[in-house]
Amino acid sequence: MVAQQDEFETIASTTVIESLLNTLIETGGVSLCLAATGARPEPIVLMEQHLGQALVMDLSSIDYLLHHLQGGAAFYLRGQAQGKVIQTPLLHLTETRQAGGRFLCCSDYPASLEVLQRRESFRAELRMGMVVSAGLYGGGDAEIEGELRDLSQDGCQLELPLAASGLLAEAASPLKLAFTFPDGTYFEVLGEARHQKTDAERHLLRVGFNFVECSAEQERQIWYFVCEIEREAARYKKEQQSERQPSPLFALPSKRSGAGELLGRRDVQRYATPMARRLVKVAAYLDAQLLALQQGSDIDGRQLSRYADRILDLHEEDREALLFASRCLSPEPLIVRHGIAVAIHLLDFVGASMPRELRKAIVASGLIHDLGKALVPQVLFKAPHFEASHRKAISEHVQLLLDRLHGCQWLSAGVAQAVIGGINERMDGSGYPGGLSGADLSELAKASAVVDVVEAMRRDRTDRSAKTAQQIYRHLLQHPHHFDMRWIKRYIDHFKGLPVGSLARFSSQQQGWILRIDAKGNPTEVLLAPQVEPPMRDNVGAVVRNNITERLGRTVGEIAVST
Repeated sequence: MVAQQDEFETIASTTVIESLLNTLIETGGVSLCLAATGARPEPIVLMEQHLGQALVMDLSSIDYLLHHLQGGAAFYLRGQAQGKVIQTPLLHLTETRQAGGRFLCCSDYPASLEVLQRRESFRAELRMGMVVSAGLYGGGDAEIEGELRDLSQDGCQLELPLAASGLLAEAASPLKLAFTFPDGTYFEVLGEARHQKTDAERHLLRVGFNFVECSAEQERQIWYFVCEIEREAARYKKEQQSERQPSPLFALPSKRSGAGELLGRRDVQRYATPMARRLVKVAAYLDAQLLALQQGSDIDGRQLSRYADRILDLHEEDREALLFASRCLSPEPLIVRHGIAVAIHLLDFVGASMPRELRKAIVASGLIHDLGKALVPQVLFKAPHFEASHRKAISEHVQLLLDRLHGCQWLSAGVAQAVIGGINERMDGSGYPGGLSGADLSELAKASAVVDVVEAMRRDRTDRSAKTAQQIYRHLLQHPHHFDMRWIKRYIDHFKGLPVGSLARFSSQQQGWILRIDAKGNPTEVLLAPQVEPPMRDNVGAVVRNNITERLGRTVGEIAVST
């Protein structure tokens, strides 16, 4: 159904526009249509609105259109909200960013909305070769197994064996439908059968279901599935096979170790050390959690608990190997490897005499502390002039993340507030989000701030290159009004002048990664590095142990490498 323009009512009230857009964001059900003859609506995900400034969208399902949109092509959005069809005026992209395989884009903010008192629903059909198994549950266990044939925000059509007719006839209440995608993603929803058609030749039933009692979270997930089914289906069109990226839902990972682990897309053997290869599983979890947050989900408390425990176990097994492994994750997204490095170094720095549950909470908070930045329009990070309004908008990432911890009841609220909430605060009150000063900051928050800035400065940024440990220490010591001097000195004393994970230059003209150091900070184990680049299995040499000075000469400095 395509409504005529004169059937729409124009809404210009800022409050009403915000309310309608919030409803669209909660359900995720939005289509994008180019302002061109013959263009058809394409399903996307509307993620956020920043009142009067920008809309934030995930356009991964239509990446093949990005070159048109980035070139200035106008488009409008259409979706369902509060029982109405909502349509924006023509919009233009203002920013595009690729993160974790997704395309996150900003557009200008609509000054008005067109509202029609009708409903319409985009229905995504699965093409030949796209198999999503479906279970139909009656009294408990799965009674019937079939396949999903199409999916919309309101319902679905299943292909079931004829034996399903008995179960459907006896059903006095909604049935549970369970879908399993090729990548292992599992989803349940309640549905009522509305119509059925028999295919006698194939001994099958085509049954249409309407979804009932869906939560806002289920509606978000359903629309994500709709988008990904449409994206995958489009790849089957011969002329577009090379243009469109495959949907992760239809990938067949070589090994799936749990929800969110996308190891099938990672060549784990490329990573430099056995410990790094084990740490990749944590990176895969964070990468998947990042995508889930962008789709509107909360932090998965069960998975976070599992991977925090994993880091604790690896640290107890070999702390120095783990410290170096945190420098070996260069293929991972920056926000992921920064979170892992902060978690590991903060654990090593302050966790020695703490109970395990407290150490676990510190690790968990460190892992996710920056994930909220993916929920803030990325245009803010690239602004040529950093103004007060930009700073305020960026600072919102802290609360955005804290609001997503509902599923982490095991996580100490005090630790989460100290690490996630306090890591960006400064001693003189110039930090965010609360502008707290030294007297109001916990010791854990002060220590976290030091660890965070060290890890941030070890990596390239758009406005500066990576720094050596000595350069970073000098910066910290020159800013006692920002950081607690006691924790700065403790950090330097703990990790030493040439920490594990540094790329050192030796008087023999050789260079190597510091794997282990003694109590005085002298290297006792070095991994030779023929090239100045982040350590991977194909660019490192032999391990040199003991008598380092005799074999390689004295250390003459550190080489800054963004890891």
